[in-house]
Amino acid sequence: MSTPADTTVLVADQTAAAPRRPGAGVALGAALLGFFVITLDALVVNVALPSIRGSFGGGITGLQWVIDGYTLMFAALLLSAGSLTDRLGARRTFGVGLALFVVASAVCGLAPNLGTLVGSRLVQGAGAAVIVPSSLALIREAFPDAGRRAKAISIWALGGSVGSAAGPVAGGFFSQVDWRLIFFINLPVGLIALLLLMRAQGSQRSAKAPFDWAGQLSAVVAMAALTFAAIEAGSAGFSTPKVLGSFLLALGAAAVFVGAQARGRHPMVGLALLQDRTMVLASAIGFALNVGFYGMIFLLSLYLQQAKGMSALATGLAFVPMTLLTASVSPTAAWFAARFGARMPVITGQVAMAGGLVLLALVPATAPTWLLVAAMIPVGAGGSLAVPALTSLLLDHVVPGRAGTATGVLNTSRQVGGALAVAVFGALIAEPDHLSGGLEASLLIAAAAVACTTAATFLLRPAARV
Repeated sequence: MSTPADTTVLVADQTAAAPRRPGAGVALGAALLGFFVITLDALVVNVALPSIRGSFGGGITGLQWVIDGYTLMFAALLLSAGSLTDRLGARRTFGVGLALFVVASAVCGLAPNLGTLVGSRLVQGAGAAVIVPSSLALIREAFPDAGRRAKAISIWALGGSVGSAAGPVAGGFFSQVDWRLIFFINLPVGLIALLLLMRAQGSQRSAKAPFDWAGQLSAVVAMAALTFAAIEAGSAGFSTPKVLGSFLLALGAAAVFVGAQARGRHPMVGLALLQDRTMVLASAIGFALNVGFYGMIFLLSLYLQQAKGMSALATGLAFVPMTLLTASVSPTAAWFAARFGARMPVITGQVAMAGGLVLLALVPATAPTWLLVAAMIPVGAGGSLAVPALTSLLLDHVVPGRAGTATGVLNTSRQVGGALAVAVFGALIAEPDHLSGGLEASLLIAAAAVACTTAATFLLRPAARV
């Protein structure tokens, strides 16, 4: 059952637009495959990290950058990618981002050293940043009706759920042969998505405006400095000058970003959206969900291989029960939201994730592996239930011309959460002797973050559109 506010938004959308546009099916197919492949790439590398270190050497810091190089650019460019989508059209923007991602994937697979791999991961992240808001904007255009759009978003989210599910397993399987294969599998999927996109109907463009250089550059500097500080703190300590300086740089760049959005002539986000309660709460929830999910994947991928002595393939298979249930839960999110209101699946998903993280932290080191496997399930299933409902609620809240920007803000906060989880949790487990203790502390920190945003979700109600 929808809340009164939910119903008002849905009725307004349904009476104002046709049920769907011609070519909606192929547009949804392209968006789904694009989201699948970038989600797969966010997770497929985790299980392969020991194999990558075996090829190139390096410590935990180098491995963190293999993960966070991708996530950092993903997060930093999402904001302008959303604005770019609104201004240039979803179909064209999606095609450019997907082509960039496919080319970077090929370079990752051919990388001769760790530096090239990290650099290529940065480019991959840039392509992924363009794909996410443009794929959601494609869906927003193809399905103007709010009810049909909610179902389409659930299908789109299923692509991400399957990507999350396949990531650890594919990483473990291909690492047994050659870790480079984890990047080459992106090529056929990306090409199929591009072929589908060619059959989709063209997108409308908003009025063009100059690029927000101050906003984009300050966002990149703020996120890069914050991630660098968190990663380096693990090896150098939080009180060292370079770490403290990086934190101060991040704070200063964030202030410049807010100022650019408040006083700039053509801000890529705008102060009104940054101050909107629904936008702020949705971003905080997305941040915490990714801290929990991506932090858990990173931690357990290393823990199962280094502490439990499992192979890469066995580690990937350990994630199978969670990932299968994760993929099956996502399609129910639209029904759950329609039956109980948009907030309920967001709350339920967060409660499940927080509970699973606490269970994982409490499992003793001497316990059998199946206990860890069982405790992973509510973490993955909870995120899969919450994210599509949260995205749908936000899209119902914003006017169509702001869909790309709003989802860019939401997904930026999610990727920042994932990047900081890897950076901070990696610092806590940097010393081999501290692996078990660092794992427990990291999982409890993630659980606390999700618990806080669960309480805040009760304030999440659609208001006037922005």
